[in-house]
Amino acid sequence: MSLTPINDKQAVAIHAANIVKNGMVVGLGTGSTANYFIEELARRQAQENLKVTTIASSTISMIKAQSLGLNVIALTQVSEIDLYVDGADEITPEMSLLKGRGYDLVLEKLLAKAAKQFLVVADKSKLVDRIGTNFAIPIEVMPMAWKAAKRSLEAAGGMGDLRQNVAKDGLSISSYGSLVLDMRFDKNMPEEALNHLINNTPGVVEHGIFRGLASTILIADNGKITEILNELRK
Repeated sequence: MSLTPINDKQAVAIHAANIVKNGMVVGLGTGSTANYFIEELARRQAQENLKVTTIASSTISMIKAQSLGLNVIALTQVSEIDLYVDGADEITPEMSLLKGRGYDLVLEKLLAKAAKQFLVVADKSKLVDRIGTNFAIPIEVMPMAWKAAKRSLEAAGGMGDLRQNVAKDGLSISSYGSLVLDMRFDKNMPEEALNHLINNTPGVVEHGIFRGLASTILIADNGKITEILNELRK
């Protein structure tokens, strides 16, 4: 029996966990909503004898999953996964996502690409009209190339700087040793053009625009779950 949700994040995470079937290889996201998903998946394993294999998108999710008894393997052991479940910082009407405020971009995008289904879980506060409405776009850059990459992005109208760590006494370092530029761009720049620009900037390792990757988006609003399907990824 599922838990009674205490908030919308937990409600949508539990809904997603109930989609998981026996034998699946499941990608685990990172963040508060993903944590609820991991907890419910572990509960189903313990109480319903659900058998799953998981791949974590970050060290923190791996540690949490293992602590709850889930079997965690590395992405190097498989070429594709059945389902990837993760949250997003922003979601547009076109089902594009902004992710990576926790700067685990590389593995998150790898899992999104490798998944037969990428299921996004969020509450309605994440819905926006365009990417970059509420947050700067996180861009992982090679440490030796960050100045050149920043200059190229600024030449295209970007504004921003390297992300500081939480203590504000140093720089944030991604899980894979990259620096992170948080950049804002002209709101009138088309998303496709922005995605292309960042993809083709030398020195960029990965960035937070997830375009055309989500299969299904689950949005929670006061306990009600709305499902949005991407017809192109059926």
